[in-house]
Amino acid sequence: QLQLVESGGGLVQPGGSLRLSCAASGFSMSSYAIGWFRQAPGKEREMVSCIKVNGGITNYADSVKGRFTMSRDNAKSTVFLQMNSLKPEDTAIYYCAANLLTCSGDVSGYGYWGLGTQVTVSS
Repeated sequence: QLQLVESGGGLVQPGGSLRLSCAASGFSMSSYAIGWFRQAPGKEREMVSCIKVNGGITNYADSVKGRFTMSRDNAKSTVFLQMNSLKPEDTAIYYCAANLLTCSGDVSGYGYWGLGTQVTVSS
């Protein structure tokens, strides 16, 4: 069964850090671009970052540039999102998704999605 599973979310104070993980099973993650998306209550799902197959290029939403770093370990079929200097506006459910073609901000291009992990930034 093809599956993506996110982990690492939780409650953190403003200025804190979290590291999210996305593990794939049932398919070869190394053949896919992987995106991290987030969705806050009442808002549309937005792309946070994306890493291409070779890991050489990543894209970040302007709101997270300089604070979030994405990486991948194809041998472990896992991608990571290191989130530093977290702000209350980063509060959302974070999803990872796989795109067979390339990185894109269009959610329709991602064929596989995880169920998400909640990130809450609050004092």
